[in-house]
Amino acid sequence: MAVTIYIKEGCPFCKALKEDLDKKGVKYEEINVIKNPEYQEMVIKLAKKRAVPVMLKDGKVTVGFGGA
Repeated sequence: MAVTIYIKEGCPFCKALKEDLDKKGVKYEEINVIKNPEYQEMVIKLAKKRAVPVMLKDGKVTVGFGGA
């Protein structure tokens, strides 16, 4: 299972998503879109808007975090 999360520092929803994945033992690649601005346009295309967190899991895109 390939999981990539796109986040930015100071985002409470990004922090909650990371904590939830860690609690579930899910391994993920984390990409900070502020430190890596080359990913910003791609994330906007995936999310269909300017928002984080964005999770890409097995080709499925999830925008935001509402709890598990």
